[in-house]
Amino acid sequence: MKQALLIIDMQEIFFDLPENALYGRDQLTKKVNQLIAQARTVDCPVIFIQHTSYTAGEDLYVDTPEWEIHHKLDRQSEDPVFRKTKWDTFYKTDLLTWLQNNQIEQIIFAGAQTEFCIDTSLRAAYSLGYQHNIVIQNGTSTLDSQVLRADQIIAHHENVWNKRFATVTPVEEVVFQPTTTS
Repeated sequence: MKQALLIIDMQEIFFDLPENALYGRDQLTKKVNQLIAQARTVDCPVIFIQHTSYTAGEDLYVDTPEWEIHHKLDRQSEDPVFRKTKWDTFYKTDLLTWLQNNQIEQIIFAGAQTEFCIDTSLRAAYSLGYQHNIVIQNGTSTLDSQVLRADQIIAHHENVWNKRFATVTPVEEVVFQPTTTS
């Protein structure tokens, strides 16, 4: 099964600004870099999603420092980067076309924010026919809400997703399939 690693919204705003600091952000960065390293050993595509605003003054305004992909991630120049303007990674982006053109059958999800862009994108992927996806256990993160702590939000969503929209898998148990050429 041909795979792609999809890293959503791991942008400087969640690392540089204390009021937007992701829960467990340092561990998340290590986990995502571990996934990237594993993916690269078998030439699995590593795709970055970058939330983008085109309205000056808004968070994540294009080309501002907080909009940039987190500098501690092992991103390489050949890694595709798709800019999105909504929570859904597929909405008005070329991601689906790219996945189809590259015959991707399984998406491995990690990134931010659990209850917004990850949840929306995971469900959209499922509805678009990607029904054998993996979400990395504690491989997504978010901020505390007025109702729940970030760790509770993550646990709740992993429970909802598992064996419905994806398989929630510890990073140590993810198996990247070698890319085969036909």
